[in-house]
Amino acid sequence: MTTDTQKIVLKASGLVKRYGHVTAIDGAEFELREGEILAVIGDNGAGKSSLIKALSGALVPDAGEILLDGEPVHFKSPMDARKAGIETVYQNLAVSPSLDIADNLFLGREKLKPGILGKVFKMLDRKAMHDEAKAKLSELGLLTIQNIHQAVETLSGGQRQGVAVARSAAFAKHVVIMDEPTAALGVKESRRVLNLIKDVRDRGLSVVLISHNMPHVFEVADRIHIHRLGQRVAVVKPDTHSMSDAVAIMTGAMDPNDHPAGAFAA
Repeated sequence: MTTDTQKIVLKASGLVKRYGHVTAIDGAEFELREGEILAVIGDNGAGKSSLIKALSGALVPDAGEILLDGEPVHFKSPMDARKAGIETVYQNLAVSPSLDIADNLFLGREKLKPGILGKVFKMLDRKAMHDEAKAKLSELGLLTIQNIHQAVETLSGGQRQGVAVARSAAFAKHVVIMDEPTAALGVKESRRVLNLIKDVRDRGLSVVLISHNMPHVFEVADRIHIHRLGQRVAVVKPDTHSMSDAVAIMTGAMDPNDHPAGAFAA
């Protein structure tokens, strides 16, 4: 449960991104509070993916400001966002198919062997990485994978998503952004990921969940950011607005100001 007094962890004001004559983000606003799950919903082409890419460093906005813990940040790449403690699971599964599961989990953060072998010869501690990868997948309940050494390209779509989710949950220090994390998962794996999202929130991290699955959104979200035509049009809460309300606002069938709870339910 979030309140107005909770600290704003990640904030964006007046974000703009244009691609020629197409405006993907049109003066968008965004606020993520400490220890909450904020769902971001919108119709196809609403600009929510572009907004999330700007917040995670995958694109540089043409205008506007992004604040992390009240300080301006200028992410030029996803690595910049990761260094700031923002981890992202992308909809298109940013994994390296030819590498094995552990290598994907530690991609860019490989563990070195202790002592001279690691410090001087830069030898990887593969046993430590594989053991930790197995533990992280086990925590997620995603150990339907029989061999932790197998290449990611041999996994099912759901298992690949599990690897990506496990990676973000393992290394996030500040914010976890999940873009359709259950889209490729079966019912059982989706349930485990939803539980993980709530566990991450309960540990004090802030979670941004982008999803078209309205039942999932209304089950786990503390607040719901509704995006339309490149802008935030409303922020609502599951206990003040119904799924039908959210869809109506998202499609433009309802003016959010006409709802009894108002456009920006705290």
